[in-house]
Parts: sequence; C-alpha cells; structure tokens
Amino acid sequence: MLLILLLMITGFEIHSTFKAFGFETSVRLHSVAGWGFLILTIFAIFWMLVTGQSRQFIPVKNNVKSQIMYYVSGIFKKEPHPVKKTVDNKLNPLQRIIYFGLIILVFPVQLITGFLYLFFHYPDKPFALEGLETIAVLHTLNAFLMVAFVLAHLYLITTGHTVTSNLEAMITGYENLDEEHKETETATN
Repeated sequence: MLLILLLMITGFEIHSTFKAFGFETSVRLHSVAGWGFLILTIFAIFWMLVTGQSRQFIPVKNNVKSQIMYYVSGIFKKEPHPVKKTVDNKLNPLQRIIYFGLIILVFPVQLITGFLYLFFHYPDKPFALEGLETIAVLHTLNAFLMVAFVLAHLYLITTGHTVTSNLEAMITGYENLDEEHKETETATN
C-alpha cells in the first residue's frame, strides 16, 4: 500500500497536479517505487502459486448479484453478509472479480506502460519510440483505476464487525471470525 501511495503522489506531481518533492525527485522516486512494485508483484505471484492461494482470486458467478445488492443497500440495513468467509473462501464474488482484474489487467498494464515510458523517455531518451503519448495516457488512466480502488478500499475498511476490524485484518493478515465461521474453519482444517 505504501508503494502504491508513493507511486500515486509522485505520479500526480509528475503530471503537475501539485508540488511535493519537485519534478526530478518525483521522477526518481516514482521510478524506484515502480521497481519495488515490480519486485513485490513477482514475490506475491510466486507466493500465491506456491501456497495455492491463487485459487482465492479466480472469479465465480455465484452470488455476484446478491453481493452487489449487499454493498448497495443491504449493508446499510444491517442485513447479513450474503457470502460467509471461510479459510478456503476468503474473498466474496465481487472481490474475486475486482482482484482478478487488478492482477491480470491493471497491474500488468501499469507496469508495462510505466517501464516503456521509463526506458523510452527517461533519462535522456536512451531509446526512441513514437507514440509515447498513448502509453502515457494508458498509464494515467490505469493510475486513476488504482486511485478508485484505493478509495473503495478506504470505505470498505469501515464495513467490518467493527470500524477497525477490516483494517486490522489487512495489516496483520489475520481476521477474527464469528462462532459460525469458526466452526466452518475448524471443520476445514
């Protein structure tokens, strides 16, 4: 998350949205953070494949509509969550679709366009490539998708059993499940 925030801040400064570090420093920080994000992505993919957790991100058709309706209105009426969390089913159907899109489309496009722009434009144009405007626009559009994802995450952090329970789960990697979930979790282990 810190890398994504640093990439957002420096990226917006590179686009002259505001001034924080200065243009040249922002370009350097953005490049270093981009490399860090690539390395983190490689390790995350490796971990997901080795541990089998990649199955958590495969989209499913079941309960997509009920999950959308829950987020649109059910959550405000204190209705029960339509999909119960278990050790083997950590993400709801909507989360699976969104994370799958991020992993398969947004992150790769962001990394590819960022590195194309880096190596074909900065520093001192080591390679010449026409059409960098298209690459830059695609990179920026993807950045706005990531900003939307972060904003949605900030909201969804507050929708757990308590206002901070989802944040705690995101930071620690552990989540306290209610008694019904614990019985399911115990049965699956």
